[in-house]
Amino acid sequence: MSIKLINIGFGNVVSANRIIAVISPESAPIKRLIQESRDKGLLIDATYGRRTRAVIITDSDHIILVAVQPETIAQRLNMKEEHNNN
Repeated sequence: MSIKLINIGFGNVVSANRIIAVISPESAPIKRLIQESRDKGLLIDATYGRRTRAVIITDSDHIILVAVQPETIAQRLNMKEEHNNN
């Protein structure tokens, strides 16, 4: 099994195999999820002080805050999958 890395902005990468969901941070349940993971020490802030535009949930229960749109991350995931299939 090879490790597939996805660029999430500012030179940061995440293992594509570990991503469960990429969601928008606006809803109240997601804000609660972010706060709970912050309290547990499982929050990774990769926004570099910019506005959070996407939240990545991993299979290890880590929550990653990203300054890139969810659609952009989804496109990068799809491009990586298409590249590996060819």
